[in-house]
Amino acid sequence: MLTSAGLFLYGSLVESERLRVERRVLPIPGWPRRLDGFTIALLADLHLRESQSVRLGERAVAAALDAQPDMVVLAGDYVGRWKSDSEAMLRHVLEPLILMQGSVVAVPGNRDYLQGDAQSLVPIFEDFGIRLLRNESWNHLGVTWLGINSANAHRADPFGAMMSVEGRLPIVALWHEPDMVDWLPEGPLLMLSGHSHGGQFLTPWGWAPMTSSEGKRYIRGFYPHAPTPIYVSRGVGTTGPPSRLFCPPEVSILTLVRA
Repeated sequence: MLTSAGLFLYGSLVESERLRVERRVLPIPGWPRRLDGFTIALLADLHLRESQSVRLGERAVAAALDAQPDMVVLAGDYVGRWKSDSEAMLRHVLEPLILMQGSVVAVPGNRDYLQGDAQSLVPIFEDFGIRLLRNESWNHLGVTWLGINSANAHRADPFGAMMSVEGRLPIVALWHEPDMVDWLPEGPLLMLSGHSHGGQFLTPWGWAPMTSSEGKRYIRGFYPHAPTPIYVSRGVGTTGPPSRLFCPPEVSILTLVRA
């Protein structure tokens, strides 16, 4: 009992605050040579709900901007649940993204429908130049960004999203729940997700005893041999108590190159 309490306390005071910037080069089959070196800062699962999550969210956004990416991708779960001060927290944390001058794209997560609706994100995102995609696509910077709504919130329509694609630009799919890559239609060259928190509590050898619904098969990192290559962020915030173990929060800086 004392060991468990000590690990939980360590996870709360140390591990959950040990934000890491993960820099990865992702070789993508079919990625156009003209976009070799295209850089994405991926942020997922802010789970804003109290002062600790706000401070961590501030640090994560600052780290993403410090990397000077071509694009910032927000992969859902901006709130832990909707409550009276959620809008103020979101505005405070996300406002610096206005520096990206419109090169920010986002999709909702399941938490963004908890005691509220992702529609509440729209006016906040619009003020900061963040494009929210819900089963639709957007051509920007020579890439088609395919944003699919949350599967766990029963809002996903991946085939409808694909029907919105215009032109022949390379497609990058954004879908909060990583296991849904198995249901992604053909066409995207890469999928970006969060949701799993990397397992949040791991053993020292990397096993996740607890996993999320639709976050069991693809838990963290790059899976080049998935039906569509996918990168899954460990996320910034936490589900339940603000604690992690052997699974620190992550800001992902992904450089895409032709395989």
